[in-house]
Amino acid sequence: MTRVLGDAEIEDRMSGAEMRGWQREGSTLRRTVEAHDFPTVVRILEKIVVDTQKLNRCPDIDIRGGHVLHLTLHGDVGLTDVEVELAQRIELAAGSFVRGHA
Repeated sequence: MTRVLGDAEIEDRMSGAEMRGWQREGSTLRRTVEAHDFPTVVRILEKIVVDTQKLNRCPDIDIRGGHVLHLTLHGDVGLTDVEVELAQRIELAAGSFVRGHA
């Protein structure tokens, strides 16, 4: 069952070093990923599509310049455990594909 999270819980779950690239604006989470090239962007999307289907959420996706991926997650009535879980899974999936990682 999906539940709306309070501000303190959202901050706690999003505060780890691995989540530093995410920005929260009310009931929206945003992340910009700079990949090496367009095929890498596609590979990132291929990795997250399974999780989006499992969690029944579809992030807004915007690709700019062939290598910059903007992801936005929305909560209808506030951020829920599902949006935060998906953000964490996206971050894990993007991992080694993102510039600056080994």
